[in-house]
Amino acid sequence: MSPSLALNRSYSLGLVVSIACALICFSAPASAQSYRQQNLVSDLPGLAPTQDTNLVNPWGIVFPPTGPFWIADNGAGVSTLYDSNGNPFPLSSPLIVAIPPPAGGSGSAPTGVVFNGTSDFMVSENSASGPARFIFVTEDGTISGWNPTVDVTNAILEVDNSAPGGPDGFLLGAVYKGLANGNNGSGNFIYATNFSDGAVEMYDASFNFVKSFTDPGITPDAAGTGFAPFGIRNINGNLYVTFAMQDSFRHDDVKGPGNGFIDVFDLNGNFVQRFASGGTLNSPWGLALAPAHFGKFSGDLLVGNFGDGRINGFMPQGHSFVGQLRGPLGQPITIDGLWGLTFGNGHTAGPTNVLFFTAGIFDESHGLFGKIIAPGVKNH
Repeated sequence: MSPSLALNRSYSLGLVVSIACALICFSAPASAQSYRQQNLVSDLPGLAPTQDTNLVNPWGIVFPPTGPFWIADNGAGVSTLYDSNGNPFPLSSPLIVAIPPPAGGSGSAPTGVVFNGTSDFMVSENSASGPARFIFVTEDGTISGWNPTVDVTNAILEVDNSAPGGPDGFLLGAVYKGLANGNNGSGNFIYATNFSDGAVEMYDASFNFVKSFTDPGITPDAAGTGFAPFGIRNINGNLYVTFAMQDSFRHDDVKGPGNGFIDVFDLNGNFVQRFASGGTLNSPWGLALAPAHFGKFSGDLLVGNFGDGRINGFMPQGHSFVGQLRGPLGQPITIDGLWGLTFGNGHTAGPTNVLFFTAGIFDESHGLFGKIIAPGVKNH
């Protein structure tokens, strides 16, 4: 999505009020059962301790086993790196990786990103080659990979489905909203949610298209729109896929209470079960499995709503709705434009029982990276 950076008088007033609220609300004493939101980085001044003008509408958030966070900045066309305190990484000379546009394009809008620790998914440029350590998808319909020995500041374009047609013959150019990876026993694959086509696309270890799949029970309306795969994550060897309602252009979601559901597929793309439907879901995108020692929601599947900024908890077994994360005053934590959710890696990307998030605040025209701390957990 192309963010508008024009600030009119009413916007500026709203910005001042929002910043003031953020600073006041997060200084309030927390109750024994409340979760605490702490902002770390924003492109706007005064909203977080660190300002980074590249952090515009951040979506995907991942990390290597002991390394920093890699965040896909949809509004800037880059990926930026941070430690668990929000410091740019490396601190002495922060790395910024540009995500390439499609052929003939002038910019990119990255969304999903995964870390690849295998020797597959090779990328090449000039005489250099290496496995893509991070793989990105974009709303422009591209898939790219990054390897530091090939090009340290640029990802390499591998798949361009920006034009109509594509590997599955769809009528619109691809709009990739999310990305996951996994090994199904026969090889390593990546899985991209194509929102315009209403399907998850599966690619092999050489970036070759394998097949697409979706919920077999979905029936589009007369205009060809309906619910489409939105977010995706590999959790314990299964693909959890969130679905959101398509707008008339089949490019963006339609927010609203109950607009969303979650399916589970195996790594071959076979439908396993419906996990959750409607209810408190509202254009769900972010997914994270909570560890032990995360308060009331320990061990639960956390689902972030882009539509209303709230975080839902579900029991992994039985799929019962547990509730929504709540703040110091008992109100649901609400993060404008909420996208990615992930717990830390126990190293540079922070404690494994602290929840980190990304958000495209102010209608995706700005960005926020922060964390949510459970009751009884010390601030790190």
